[in-house]
Amino acid sequence: MTQSPDPSQGTPVDETASELAAARRGSAIEASLNAALIVGSGFAASKVLGLLRNVVIGNQYGASHEYEMFLAALTVPDTLFQILAGGAVGSAFIPVFTGYLAGGDRASAWRLTSSLATLAVIGLGLAGVLLGFAAPLLIAAIVPGWNSADQERTTNLVRIMLASPAIFALSTLATSTLNGLNRFALAAAAPLVYNLSLCAGAIFLRPWGVEGLALSAVAGALLHLLVQIPGLIAVGLRFAPTLGIRLDGTREVLALMIPRMAGLGISQVNQVITVALASFLGEGSIAYLSYAWLILMVPLGVAAMGIATALFPSLSRDMAAGRADDARGTFRLGLGLVLAISLLSTLGLVILGPSLVGILFGRGAFGAEAVAATAFALGWYALGLAGHGTIEMVSRGFYAIRDTATPVRAAAMGASINIGLSLVLMRTPLSYGGLALANGIAALCEASLLVVLLHHRLGWVGRSAISQFTRALLPVGLAFGLGCLIGRAAVTHYLSPDIWPGQLAIVTSGAALGLALAAATYLSQGGLNKDFWRLT
Repeated sequence: MTQSPDPSQGTPVDETASELAAARRGSAIEASLNAALIVGSGFAASKVLGLLRNVVIGNQYGASHEYEMFLAALTVPDTLFQILAGGAVGSAFIPVFTGYLAGGDRASAWRLTSSLATLAVIGLGLAGVLLGFAAPLLIAAIVPGWNSADQERTTNLVRIMLASPAIFALSTLATSTLNGLNRFALAAAAPLVYNLSLCAGAIFLRPWGVEGLALSAVAGALLHLLVQIPGLIAVGLRFAPTLGIRLDGTREVLALMIPRMAGLGISQVNQVITVALASFLGEGSIAYLSYAWLILMVPLGVAAMGIATALFPSLSRDMAAGRADDARGTFRLGLGLVLAISLLSTLGLVILGPSLVGILFGRGAFGAEAVAATAFALGWYALGLAGHGTIEMVSRGFYAIRDTATPVRAAAMGASINIGLSLVLMRTPLSYGGLALANGIAALCEASLLVVLLHHRLGWVGRSAISQFTRALLPVGLAFGLGCLIGRAAVTHYLSPDIWPGQLAIVTSGAALGLALAAATYLSQGGLNKDFWRLT
């Protein structure tokens, strides 16, 4: 008589299936980490070169009013691009594009790409022409605290740069296509050539004033696109101009883009309002905030944008194929890494920020007063780094299930908090630093709401998981901060923090000692455990 197997023990077939599933998840996560490493490296290189770009610009223009005109003018084409394309293309396009690929329908995937490229050129081209006529009114609203002569010159800069949004839209679509096919290298290289173009413009076109910088921005946008063309050819892209409205995928992408565009519109309006408010706070305020934000973008780009961008195609494919457990594991791993890097970066920027700003910008037209003012803004911005990073990662969780509406509602709440706090804090002694602090608080509130909503929807990240992870990470962060403080104090005892040798020694010794103490603390907790990074 054959004995029936005990269901509680599982059959050999069940065990084999379980092992295969576990092996597949492990392989998928390893592939995701490799992708994150490639994209993170590209983002890191891009952000470092972006810093170099601003070092060059700072050396040539400092925190001058002329440079502030360029920054104010840039908000118009940047807002146009971000709202009508920007992140909306990738978040809506990649899930549909990878869905076609997963179903073996490559022809529809290429038709979808061609359709969106055609629509982008037509839509942003026409919008650019209209904004060219409306530029005087827009600039008057963006920098109401400036005189008419400054507003007129800024308007001319806007008209120069309005050629770039349509080019960037095509380039963003190229990036999303390559990322959707797990081809990250050229897409990650595109921002590098853009930054190189601005560096060249700042140096060689300086006699032309900021008008030369505006021209180099347009040239950089074109290079951003051209560098990705070989990659598109290599993957067999077949482009044929078409509106493609009859294609279900085109309609789905456009439907998904609408709420994402609304969310980006909220974000951009937020930034425009910050510029408008800063225009009342005295010369240099806009520049200080801009330089500080660009420093913050280095850890934000690596920890959040790089990781989230690399993992998003995997999340989308797993959800489309019904592999929710794989998607959850990948998401938790990404969020854990984002939070860990964000915490250490925040502590480093707050403690070592003044010396870091001095090393990067403290030369040429960028004097000691500008260094101190930029470091002041950076310290307040840094408090919201974990919030910005979490938003990048958690939003991708919603986009992977083709929900682009929920992040919009969270963004609207964050924008309301930012604007309300900005109006209050800018009137305090914090001045423009209050605008940076308001930005950080709003980001933390928005991120918290998104985490709660995602857990309610998918059950991916609960309160207990976050609490356990925080308890494990907090001692590591405290050790890092203590190391930074000790390193800074030791150096300032022998070298002046106001000269670059002292600043360099403060940053290197503080960061090195901080990382050493953080690593020792991590290992003492049983580090190198993969579950530490997966919020389990």
